[in-house]
Amino acid sequence: MNRAKLPIQLALVALLCTPAIACAAPGASEPVEQGQQAPSHWTRDFPLTDFTKASIPWTDISEGGPGKDGIRSIDAPRFITASQHYPIELGPNEPVISFSHGGEARAYPLRVMIRHEIVNDQVGQLPIAVTYCPLCDSAVVFDRRLDGRTLDFGTTGKLRHSDLVMYDRQTESWWQQFVGEAMVGTYTRRELQMLPSRVESVSIFRQRFPNGKILLPAVAADDFYNNPYANYDGRDRPYPFFTGDLPQDIEPMARVVAVGEKAWSLRALARRGRIEQDGLILSWSSGQNSALDARDISRGRDIGNVTVQRRTAEGLEDVPYDVTFAFAFFAFRPKGKIIDR
Repeated sequence: MNRAKLPIQLALVALLCTPAIACAAPGASEPVEQGQQAPSHWTRDFPLTDFTKASIPWTDISEGGPGKDGIRSIDAPRFITASQHYPIELGPNEPVISFSHGGEARAYPLRVMIRHEIVNDQVGQLPIAVTYCPLCDSAVVFDRRLDGRTLDFGTTGKLRHSDLVMYDRQTESWWQQFVGEAMVGTYTRRELQMLPSRVESVSIFRQRFPNGKILLPAVAADDFYNNPYANYDGRDRPYPFFTGDLPQDIEPMARVVAVGEKAWSLRALARRGRIEQDGLILSWSSGQNSALDARDISRGRDIGNVTVQRRTAEGLEDVPYDVTFAFAFFAFRPKGKIIDR
């Protein structure tokens, strides 16, 4: 099949589909205006969702290709210790989402996350959702507790501003991965707590946490865990899933380090090595592969490791941050500021 001759949307669906991921045909449905009845396939696929409650117009939501749970979350994660042999080859500079709590540390390789996008886990007594949206290169960890209830998350198969739309299996409310806010259903306008985490090389994780644990693959097929978005971060703009306005003062696909309503360009941080501003300390060091460059992530170009910390009476502590694309930050933080110097 010559993908170059296909319409771009069909080519993207072909790109994202694998034998292990079921995909819907492009153009299978059209979004509707808020105030109108939700599409019948939405109500059929999400019978628990209260579609009378929404904070966004239906036209914001697009079909991502795979349907509900077409990209399967990992709900019973298995781990090995950092010193054990990993069943698929992980390059020393491959990126992992690292999270530590209560003396336990865990790493979630982006090689695995890129195919599952959500891991429902529990570290000690803390239930967490580890999330990754490849189209925005957004890695965020959330506390799964809300109103005394522990939520479990899956993928809706929908996108908003090219970002993963999650759903909780308790009420089937729809949540925006980038900000952790519910936008459709029972929990509309409620927010999950974002927890401090890092995206760092697996080598750095092993150095920091020799007894830490690394998430195992959920599918017994080595070639499944390659990057299906090869050369994505070398594009000059996101895939056509994104139809919103693009930032004017920085390239849409430039990476930025986002902390709340402010972001610093990754290239500026890399050039300076360290930035202290607004009580924050941002640091950069080389030695981390891009997950969205080469098909074999271990061969991706070096984009470096980032930490964001704040000084406290007890010393430096990590704060939640996200290394993401400028177009995504601009879409979800339209009044935010990007510093590129």
